[in-house]
Amino acid sequence: MIVVLLGYMASGKSAIGRILAEKLNYTFIDLDDYIEEKENTTISNIFKSKGEIYFRKRESRYLKSIIDNETKIVLSLGGGTPCYGNNMDILKKSNNATSVYLKASIPSLVARLENEKNKRPLIAHLKSEKALVEFIGKHLFERSQFYNQADRTVNTDNKSKTEILKELVAKLF
Repeated sequence: MIVVLLGYMASGKSAIGRILAEKLNYTFIDLDDYIEEKENTTISNIFKSKGEIYFRKRESRYLKSIIDNETKIVLSLGGGTPCYGNNMDILKKSNNATSVYLKASIPSLVARLENEKNKRPLIAHLKSEKALVEFIGKHLFERSQFYNQADRTVNTDNKSKTEILKELVAKLF
């Protein structure tokens, strides 16, 4: 089985994914890291040099390759991955993958992202908390139709990693 974690940035996909993979004795793959390794450059550089369309095509190709060829992995997607091309169809048509939406509210996401804006190119330009709230709200509104297609949903608000993990495992098995 492949467990695919999706959701907005700072929803816990990578942090929870690593712990879940260890608990299940699965391999953890962060799709963004995987793409950077395969392309031998950073995602920021891919966007700058080849553009978003190139990146999204590669992202979809790598996602399909992982879903078709791997087993016993926990795969953390980029926040936008489910929203482009036929990526949700790739997940839904797989007999081998179960997708889980790690759902977080706008206030939770703002609290998690406030101090790491500089590490996140998508939000680094935002100068105020109000701007961050508006940005996240707009994105969540646009993306929720894709996120909500996941096989399972786990709310991550006001929960420890242990609590999230326990709920996630209960919903998977």
